[in-house]
Amino acid sequence: MNIAQVATRRYTTKAFDPARKISADDLAALRTLLRNAPSSVNSQPWHFVIAGSDDARGRIADTLKVDFPYNEAKVRNASHVVVLCARESLDSAHLAAILEQEQADGRFATPDARAAQEKSRGFYVALHQQQLKDEAAWMDRQVYLALGTLLLGAGALGIDACPIEGFSDAAVDAALGLKEKGLHSRVMVALGYHSEEDFNARLPKSRLPEQAVITEI
Repeated sequence: MNIAQVATRRYTTKAFDPARKISADDLAALRTLLRNAPSSVNSQPWHFVIAGSDDARGRIADTLKVDFPYNEAKVRNASHVVVLCARESLDSAHLAAILEQEQADGRFATPDARAAQEKSRGFYVALHQQQLKDEAAWMDRQVYLALGTLLLGAGALGIDACPIEGFSDAAVDAALGLKEKGLHSRVMVALGYHSEEDFNARLPKSRLPEQAVITEI
């Protein structure tokens, strides 16, 4: 696989074929990509809601009817929609769960290594919670790392995707009961296969030239 070719080939799909569905194997691969996305100090401040049934996608699509009608059909006709959520806060229970999982996965050769990891992660969490006071923005940045991982991975699997920021997070949170779970929706991705009505599939990809966006020093 040439990952650069995948990045060049993938594009934002504007219309999906409702008859085509993502296979169980490919969906499992996408879940693996999300779960293994990178995050600052392995904080994993996210949760991913995958809507695959007509009913589940319909609950999301219904929130788009008034203010974001241009995104409604994308959600209804996609095979699956992933709602990428951020946690309300990096609380002690979440941090303890991460540390225990790292221990179970063999990340620590000694008790001192475990203590060092806990101290390092705690430092950065406290930095963003107490000093910089930008915990929500910091967690959002980690969610967008997962978004990039998902988009590139979908492209590698030949799955079309459309990242969506045009939605009411409050409405989606309410429709999916996210607030009660300590989560907030941040961005969505419609996944599937484009239809013949997808005008963007016929257009050439356009980016600024390399010299305008990359500097080597």
